Amino acid sequence: MTTKTISRRNFIKLSGMTGTALTLGIGFSALGKDSPVLTAALAEAQNIELNAWISIDTAGTVTIINHRAEMGQGSFQAVPQIIAEELEVDLNQVKIVFAQGSQTKYGSQITGGSSTVRGSYKRLLRLAASAREMLLEAASRKWNVARTELVAENGQVIQITTGEAISYGDLVADAAKLQPPKEVKLKSPRDYKVLRKPMPRQDIPLKTNGQAVFGIDKKIPGMLYAVVERNPRFLGKLKSFDDSAAKAMPGVKHILPVKMRVFSHDREGVAVVADSLWAALQARKALKVEWDDTAFPHHSSEQLYAQMREDVKNKPGLSFRTKGDFKRAFETSAKKLEAVYETPYEAHACMEPLNCIAHFQNNKLEIWGPIQGPDWVQADVADLMGLKPEDVTVNMTFLGGGFGRKAFLDYPHEAAVISKAIQAPVQVFWTREDDMTQGPFRPGMVYQCRGGLSDQGRLQAFETRMAGQNMDHQNPGADKMAYNSNVTEGFLETYLNSMPHYSFSDIPLESPIPVMWWRSVYSSTNGFAFESFLDELAHAAGTDPLAFRRNYFWDARYHELANRLEEVSGWKNRKPNEGWGVAITECFSSIVGEVVKVSRKPDGKIKIDKVWAVMDCGWYVNPDTIRAQVEGSIIMALAAATKHEVTFKEGKAVERNFDSYKMLRITDSPEIEVHVVDNEEKAGGVGEPGLPPFTPALTNAIFDLTGKRIRKLPFALEEV
Repeated sequence: MTTKTISRRNFIKLSGMTGTALTLGIGFSALGKDSPVLTAALAEAQNIELNAWISIDTAGTVTIINHRAEMGQGSFQAVPQIIAEELEVDLNQVKIVFAQGSQTKYGSQITGGSSTVRGSYKRLLRLAASAREMLLEAASRKWNVARTELVAENGQVIQITTGEAISYGDLVADAAKLQPPKEVKLKSPRDYKVLRKPMPRQDIPLKTNGQAVFGIDKKIPGMLYAVVERNPRFLGKLKSFDDSAAKAMPGVKHILPVKMRVFSHDREGVAVVADSLWAALQARKALKVEWDDTAFPHHSSEQLYAQMREDVKNKPGLSFRTKGDFKRAFETSAKKLEAVYETPYEAHACMEPLNCIAHFQNNKLEIWGPIQGPDWVQADVADLMGLKPEDVTVNMTFLGGGFGRKAFLDYPHEAAVISKAIQAPVQVFWTREDDMTQGPFRPGMVYQCRGGLSDQGRLQAFETRMAGQNMDHQNPGADKMAYNSNVTEGFLETYLNSMPHYSFSDIPLESPIPVMWWRSVYSSTNGFAFESFLDELAHAAGTDPLAFRRNYFWDARYHELANRLEEVSGWKNRKPNEGWGVAITECFSSIVGEVVKVSRKPDGKIKIDKVWAVMDCGWYVNPDTIRAQVEGSIIMALAAATKHEVTFKEGKAVERNFDSYKMLRITDSPEIEVHVVDNEEKAGGVGEPGLPPFTPALTNAIFDLTGKRIRKLPFALEEV
């Protein structure tokens, strides 16, 4: 299996524009509901860039260009599995290569928002079905038999009556001369042979035998190595530096000041370039740097949270979404509840720290690395470096984790700046300490929730006021009075239809600390507040927490998920001296319900007995991938709730490595059981939606067992 990056033009050459291969795609310029499938020859003749590719060579091997990154979430498996189903080929016949960054060719290439499958599955199915139909038509003409007498199966076309077969490889030359069909009939999920089946992931052998190339593994001829001493405060300036000792060390080639763009500011530092990573790291320790940290606040965690608590109590919010008259409904409620919830800042802490290779020469730039958004990098770096986008080539490698951090644009820009300055290819490495302390971080949040119940225990008023940093407010020219459009992220859509009076608003916090997306984005913090408060309302109403939520389900899909969750967890058979908690959240077009069961160990400490999760992501590819992603999400959520947080002192991040930013150990992992809902809904995300419901389900279970409400994260499970 190949994993290298390949350019469009070279791919055309390799796949045989002379007619020895069948190569299909969808032209980006024609993207839309009725965008046509094109052969490579047609696209070339019309000067149209193809969005997605399928190429079948004379050996019958299927090659696909994947325009999204693989960072553990499964796109390297999902895309071939989609193609193999409609093309009727063995999955082992499919190879995949990473596309280069180009929005003009591929549209959005950002691997985020759990969007890879849900954003492209229909196009990929149609492409594969088109290729299959063209091969069938070529066989029909070759044998002079009716199309209805033929079937495609396992990379062959077979005559139904005689059993005679011909391989795809022997048909591609003729098929490539045909016009792609304007319409194709896709399979019903009932007839799937490959999709919705557990299949071994194609990237696992590569990652276990050492063949997979991550960014940190990539090497190019003549490459040097760089590390950067960056200002530990986020808006600080470089005042001066003494590099005399560092320059005298073996292997050191260059020492120079650098700036990289972080939102609307430049982060400053001193780069040390050497002929080995070790030499660069040792020389950096010998630098003597003086920073100018005046003219901006040096926030501590205590100051940040004190301000957010004050804001949710006293500042007017920027209204995002309202319905009815919350104020009047709340004031006239028979029972009123209020609660404040707090969530911490978090680091992404990917197992592969940031790294990037850049080679600037002849006013052109080429980049290699673990990158979630190659098209974003191409556009951003071109703009910052004064280049045309077509003069910037961005190559993706495997990513050792991303969680949103590797969709940011700072580290490729920094590598490009250094390469241009030294006129040589360079790989910039971030140490674990660099990665942990420089951010951007998941923003910490404070939520004030208020709710009103009627005499009959019906919810008639619901309000959430969110205080914290708005990620969008950091961008150049941002409107600081613009509301946060993610205030309801994670909240069930059905609630917004059924609750009679509600209000959602935010009070933005200003801070130099850079913040950005973290797995499931705002849902990771919103979900804790929403689902914890709904549990409090359910108990105040004297209603079973799951039944209370059902009262506000607008359509059958939510009820079906709740039914499945009740069934698999045994929710209705709860026993005394056990704690049970439930939470249901919705993000990236998927709904996930989770139940957590806790109990006391003989020493009196809380233990998590089991977690049940039900994922409704609509149309899906591989149930094993879904289970793995939900399990990983739950583990990440558990660590963020009970193990680690990023704190700040005098404007600097305190936690620098895993000695203080504690990660979950395998012995801390609870038993997890994941169930996938089968339905005909549109595809939703898988990589992120399993995270938001876990923490509130856990804290709701702890309340059920102990009577203690946990409203502030993180908390120590062993101290409850």
